[in-house]
Amino acid sequence: MLSIHLHNLVFFAHHGIWAEEKLLGNEFEVNITVKHSPKKLPVRHLEDTVDYIAVYELVKQRMMVPTPLLETLATDIAGQILERFALASSVFISIRKMHPPAAQLNGSVGVSFEIDRKA
Repeated sequence: MLSIHLHNLVFFAHHGIWAEEKLLGNEFEVNITVKHSPKKLPVRHLEDTVDYIAVYELVKQRMMVPTPLLETLATDIAGQILERFALASSVFISIRKMHPPAAQLNGSVGVSFEIDRKA
């Protein structure tokens, strides 16, 4: 099994349930691991693996669609990755809202989700 990783991807987007979040937006950090079995070993060609730039573009596009819940966002992105990349066998994603609009919360909040193609 081979894994590709996308670490600390930062997006400015308008996800959240509160009007303030929808209007002002927030910074989000996304981390993704995609496990797959390469077509051939050693991997010498991009078509024999999962293209992390194509994964990034998919994530970037989905992050621009305002969504009330991070849970929805994480599960949608993971499902889209499995749908688009036939080699992918599992996806782990975490999304952090860097500046949540919660009084006296000094830190970030987030969700993580893992899905296996066999599930």
